[in-house]
Formats: sequence, C-alpha cells, structure tokens
Amino acid sequence: MAEVLIIEDDDRIRPLLVKGLRECGHAVTSAPTGMAGLQLAVDSSPDLVVLDLGLPDVDGTQVLSMLRGVSQVPVIIASARDDDPSLVGALDAGADDYVVKPFTSVQLDARVRAVLRRVDAGRQRPSSITVGGLVVDVTGRRVHLDDREVDLTPREFDLLAHLAERPGEVVTKRDLLVEVWRQPWGGADKTVDVHLSWLRRKLGET
Repeated sequence: MAEVLIIEDDDRIRPLLVKGLRECGHAVTSAPTGMAGLQLAVDSSPDLVVLDLGLPDVDGTQVLSMLRGVSQVPVIIASARDDDPSLVGALDAGADDYVVKPFTSVQLDARVRAVLRRVDAGRQRPSSITVGGLVVDVTGRRVHLDDREVDLTPREFDLLAHLAERPGEVVTKRDLLVEVWRQPWGGADKTVDVHLSWLRRKLGET
C-alpha cells in the first residue's frame, strides 16, 4: 500500500480516482488546487503524487518545480494530450511518468506501482559514482568534474548517472529512452541526441 496524493481540479474526476485507488489498496488524499496540493505534499510526505497540469490557480509545471525544490517524491503527470508541450516540460523538470486522460483507476494503479518499483530499485544505487575526474553524487543530485561543480537539469543528471553507472558498456538510445525517459514504447532518437549534446557541452567536450 502506498500513500498517494492526487492534485486534480475536476470535481467529477477527483473523487472517482480517490475511490478507485483506495479500492486498489492505497491510502489517498486529494486537493483541488495547486497550492493546496503543494501544502499537503509538504505536510503529509506522500509516497507519490498524481499531478494534473491544468490547475485553476497555478500551472501544474510550476507546482512540480516548487515541489522539486523541497522534495524528491515521485510524481505522475496527468495530461489531456500526450503531445502537450507542457508535458515535455514537466518530464524534463523531474516528473517520473505520465498518464493521458481519460484513464481508469486500474491504469493509474499500474503506473503508481511501476513508478514505486523503480524508486525502490533506485534506492539500491550507490550514493556516489566516480569515473576518472567525474563524481556523481546520486543522493544529493550534484555533479563535479575535476572539482568543478557542473550545473545540470534533472533530465541531464539522470542521463549522466545512468551512463556513469555503466563505464565501458555500450548503451543504446533505446535503452536510454526506456530507462531514463521511461518510454518503454520507444520515442524520438533526436531527443536523446539533443540531451547528449547538451551534456557533452557542459562536461567540456567540443
């Protein structure tokens, strides 16, 4: 059983999700606005947050950014469209997964359990990874290269940490899309290329 917080403004959808996840065995709280949800997340420290992007008071991406400032709680984004630009922004800002409306409580429960399994697996990672002059602080999510701190986005950090754990191994773009972007169905190779280019530039490669 997990403690799940649902931040959703639709008065029809919210109680249905609360009821459905409770029937799946979770302890569920909910909030109809971004700020109320953020306060609940800080006060109650849930195991996972389901966050709607279209909130009435604060954009869901902004709520995620504020939440990431104080917590690394797993977040599943609820979006109306899978091609919504704000969804891409939310994933780059540190969201762990997403679901596209309409979805059922059973589908959401499956995503919740999958994300929590990944989080549990991640807790078994070493607290720090060193490759030559590169030091990746997994716990603090900080990176130093030759004693110089490197400023990375959440996605760039996840990408670097994944690669640093596998020195000398060949890692395919498909592997990165599955393990870093959480897209088991695949995705655009160009996304991987762009992020690798940014990462190389920040690490000093020309």
